[in-house]
Amino acid sequence: MQTIQVVLDDELLRAANRAARRVRVNRSALIREALRRHLERMRTQELEHREREGYRKHPDTGEEALLWASVAAWPED
Repeated sequence: MQTIQVVLDDELLRAANRAARRVRVNRSALIREALRRHLERMRTQELEHREREGYRKHPDTGEEALLWASVAAWPED
């Protein structure tokens, strides 16, 4: 783990301190978790964007779904 310097405005720093106290972690742990979650959201958004673009460029014709439906094994009732 490395130590870095981050500049926060006073209001954001106070909010971070309050949040850290509320969840009983230190400020560094709070910021690490917030950054992890933000990066994961960014990754998810990028994957969703790539998937949308893929479907936009190559729209689903429905033929693939019909193929899978023809070989699907549904449990007996």
